[in-house]
Amino acid sequence: MTGKGPQLLPRLSAKPPFSVEVPGQEPVKGETPVRRHPVSVDKIVDKPAEDITTTYELVRKAAATYGNAKCVGSRKLVNTHVETKKVKKMVDGEEREVDKNWTFFELSPYEYITFTEYETMVLQLGSGLRKLGLKKDDRVHIFAATSQNWLSLSHGAASQSMPIVTAYDTLGEEGLKHSMVATKAKAIFLDPHLLPTLTNVLKVATEIQVVIYNHQHQAKQAHIDSLKAAFPHLTILSHEELQKLGKENPVEPVPPTAEDLCCIMYTSGSTGTPKGVPLKHRNVVGAVAGVSVVVQPFIGPGDGLLTYLPLAHILEFVFENASLHWGSTMGYGNPKTLSDSSVRNCLGDIKEFKPSVLVGVPAVWESVKKGIIAKVNAGSPVVRGLFWGALSLKEKLMYSGIPGSGILDAVVFKKIKEATGGRLKLCMNGGGPVAKDTQKFLSMAICPMISGYGLTETTAMGTLQNPLEWTVESIGCMPASVEAKLVDFEDAGYFATNKPNPQGEIWLRGPTVLEGYYENPEETAAAVTADGWFKTGDIGEWDKYGHLKIIDRKKNLIKTLNGEYIALEKLESIYRAAPVVANICVYADDSKAKPIAIIVPAEPALKKLAESVGVAGESLEELVHNKKVQAAVLKELQSAGRAGGLSGIEIIEGVVVSDEEWTPQNVSFAFLDIEVVRV
Repeated sequence: MTGKGPQLLPRLSAKPPFSVEVPGQEPVKGETPVRRHPVSVDKIVDKPAEDITTTYELVRKAAATYGNAKCVGSRKLVNTHVETKKVKKMVDGEEREVDKNWTFFELSPYEYITFTEYETMVLQLGSGLRKLGLKKDDRVHIFAATSQNWLSLSHGAASQSMPIVTAYDTLGEEGLKHSMVATKAKAIFLDPHLLPTLTNVLKVATEIQVVIYNHQHQAKQAHIDSLKAAFPHLTILSHEELQKLGKENPVEPVPPTAEDLCCIMYTSGSTGTPKGVPLKHRNVVGAVAGVSVVVQPFIGPGDGLLTYLPLAHILEFVFENASLHWGSTMGYGNPKTLSDSSVRNCLGDIKEFKPSVLVGVPAVWESVKKGIIAKVNAGSPVVRGLFWGALSLKEKLMYSGIPGSGILDAVVFKKIKEATGGRLKLCMNGGGPVAKDTQKFLSMAICPMISGYGLTETTAMGTLQNPLEWTVESIGCMPASVEAKLVDFEDAGYFATNKPNPQGEIWLRGPTVLEGYYENPEETAAAVTADGWFKTGDIGEWDKYGHLKIIDRKKNLIKTLNGEYIALEKLESIYRAAPVVANICVYADDSKAKPIAIIVPAEPALKKLAESVGVAGESLEELVHNKKVQAAVLKELQSAGRAGGLSGIEIIEGVVVSDEEWTPQNVSFAFLDIEVVRV
């Protein structure tokens, strides 16, 4: 595989402006002029090709165009290895060594199917759904990890005009229940280990008739038998059996139209109730069109995209559909098996697949950076000096435009590049802002990293850096399928007239923007204007090149390092129920994976808790600084969070216990210099 496009370097080589004002518009007070990608200044791009108006047509066109080329590849589980290691753990306030079991996977090489074979699979899955009694407009819920079976079932459903419903597992059982009941889903596809979850959910999600499990993972017959015993009316079968059923009972496709519903994606709501985002086929193909204008010159047949992010997130869903359109090959991986250290007797997914393009979230990139630095620091002083010197020199060469970086890549950075498969030419960050230092470090050491910004409500469209416009100072320009403007947010002093650069809330409009939330007119009225603008809640700034920067956030939803939103008010309301809490503030930001809590303790409860762990103390000041008590407080809060139904990313990983009551006079939170007790 050779890949497509010129060699990409981490420097700005294209000439601005990178976005332009739409001509002929009248000035509006409190708003910047509307801006677009230069390609779409006269007309927004809404289709990747004239004959592609739905994801169904996208699959058919890809099969017709790329035929017997490799389309998607997966690995099979060969064996599971359990290793026991000694780890240090706090037991009764003392550090001890205890045994802990670690599970490692042994995987086969990648096995591929062609574009033609993928199309055949999709049509057979659609026929299988029809044989089971499903019809046009019936909803198919998908609650599973990313895999080629996930994507193929979504396209199989589309071939019969059946929308899919997605919910990511961090929404928990209640979130799954809400999305299944609200959408009246008739079938659900899930990973087999999640089958027991359905026992409670199906008591209220009574429309479900069919349960399909992913045969790429081992299903326990006891789980199937238990579910069947509890709900005798269910048809339970594997993805493989569904495809076989369709092969034996073929029916003609029922192609959707551009205006038909493609999917309802559930995302966290500010009040805790997940919001459904209905996306039509025109929204999804519009996103593929928009992103293709920016990156298709650099990605095509011969390129490999390692796919492992959750398909229930719009970013991954769009990029996997786009990959089919581009004719590149997708290799499915898993966050637990990406590196060699997480597998046994085989290579990790990255080295085995050798991707040329890698999409990730900030937590992934931070992990990669830390891994590289750890290996560099483990080397000799000469090795360390050579690496950091070469990194500094390459950065200077990039900014000055002087040639010579290829020698550094071939000599100094060769092993680092080999650790990512040796073919990586482009990384893309999404799901949250990545640290500038991290973006620059990985761009110099491995390959250019570009950033994207979008929301489920905009089908992942917002901005996307063109690799030739590389910079760490912005998040690029809009793709060709949306237009943007900034609107005054007076409360925080962000105005379209600010100098030197206009600032304001980012509003987006175009064929990728939702019309309204699913059965939620209140949220729709708050977020979408009568003329189709979506209010993102993010505060942006236009720079001198026409790029957009995100400088603040208007809404109280916080996006963590993993790219997931958490609602702080919701968390505080649950943790506040813990007896030890008198007052609480939950804090999170995009540089950490999980939140922490800052509490003022209820003194009687704190003393009782202290006694339960063998700590005697009369004063509040004495107790809040006792590490054993702090650990007990953290444990109690975490228990309260789990009891309140919080998901894993919402469980706090640390706590600050303050001995100072909060008043309007001390809101500087001087107590934040207290050590945070973490898990």
